[in-house]
Amino acid sequence: MKKDGIEELFDSLQGQFDIGEPRDGHQERFLEKLNRSKGVVGIQRKKTSWWKPLSIAASIALLCMLGLQLFNEKPTIDEQVVEIAPEVSETQFYFASLIEEQVQELKNAKSPETAQLVDDALLQLTKLENDYKKLEQDLVNGGNSKIILNAMIINFQTRIDLLKDVLTNIEEVKNLKPYNDANFTI
Repeated sequence: MKKDGIEELFDSLQGQFDIGEPRDGHQERFLEKLNRSKGVVGIQRKKTSWWKPLSIAASIALLCMLGLQLFNEKPTIDEQVVEIAPEVSETQFYFASLIEEQVQELKNAKSPETAQLVDDALLQLTKLENDYKKLEQDLVNGGNSKIILNAMIINFQTRIDLLKDVLTNIEEVKNLKPYNDANFTI
């Protein structure tokens, strides 16, 4: 049998054929060139962009994180103390109002003669208040609640006693002043 001309051509080109896969987008490029040669305007395809969906996903994740932080906020020390010992809030309210009333009376009684006494008393009250805050923190951290609650009450009582003593001393200073003034002669 005699070989056909086409078969001879293929036999002579054996091993020279390009059998590799074309690059991505080959068909689109080919169709675009074909359409341009015919004068047909092709429809431009938009390249898929990942930044928009990615930015939306990041925004949603950020909002979720912020929402979780708002709902999982730690309660304040006062709220934690009330959870541990609910009676503390009532006691604290009673003592705090009593102390505030006496502090206001102390400030009103301040004069040049009693200024040092009042300032020292206010400094001591600040120290006692800081001690009270430490006691609250100890209670929240899981200390012996009965002992700490007792110490908190003693702290309030100490503040009240301090204020009463200072107010008594101020009254004595005020009462002694006219007496001392009457004894001086020029």
